[in-house]
Amino acid sequence: MYETGRKVGYARVSTDEQHLDMQIKALETFGCDGIYFDKGISGAKFERPGLSSVLEVTATGDTLVVWKLDRLGRSLSHLANIMAQLDKRKIRVVSLTEYIDTRSSSGRFTFHMLAAIAEFERGLISERTRAGMEAARDRGSQIGRPKVLSDAQCIEARDLLRHYSLSQVAKRFNVHRATLMRHIKSYRAEAEHMYVADTEIN
Repeated sequence: MYETGRKVGYARVSTDEQHLDMQIKALETFGCDGIYFDKGISGAKFERPGLSSVLEVTATGDTLVVWKLDRLGRSLSHLANIMAQLDKRKIRVVSLTEYIDTRSSSGRFTFHMLAAIAEFERGLISERTRAGMEAARDRGSQIGRPKVLSDAQCIEARDLLRHYSLSQVAKRFNVHRATLMRHIKSYRAEAEHMYVADTEIN
C-alpha cells in the first residue's frame, strides 16, 4: 500500500524542563532521515511549529515516526484526524513504544479503532451539549451570545426605519446595518411565535 520513502521523526515535550533526548535517540536509532520537534508546547496547543513542519515535508511513501501516538494529537479526535490525513496521503505512521505500524494489519486495525472511538467521543460531546442547551432553556437561560440590541431597541429601530434610512438607524444604535436587520428579524420572528402560541392557548 505504501511505497518506500524517507523516515521522518517527530518528538514533543510539554515543558522546557523535560528533555527530548530519549525520544530523539529512539528516532535516530530507527533510522529517521530528519527529526522535527516541539519543546515546551503542550499537546493541547493548536499551533505547533514542529508538527506543522513535519506534516508539510512528509510526502506519499514517507514514514512518520513518533515515540508515542500522544505526541501527535492534542486530543483523541485531533489524533484521529491527523492519522486520517496521513492515511489519505499514503504516509505510513510508526509508534515506537506502542509497536504500532499502519503498514501492518494490526496497525490498520488500531487506526480504524482510533477513528471509531473519536467519532463516538464526538457524538457524546454533541449529545451532552444539546442536553445542556435544552436544560438551560428550561431554566430560562439565554443560549449563545448576549443580544446587541434589546427588544425595546428593536421596536424603536423598526419604527425609525419608517422615516430614516437603514444606515442612519444603524448609526443611531452604533451597530452595522446587517446586525441591525438581523436583530429586527429575530425579534419579529420571536414576537410572531409568541403570538401564535398565545392564540393556541386561548
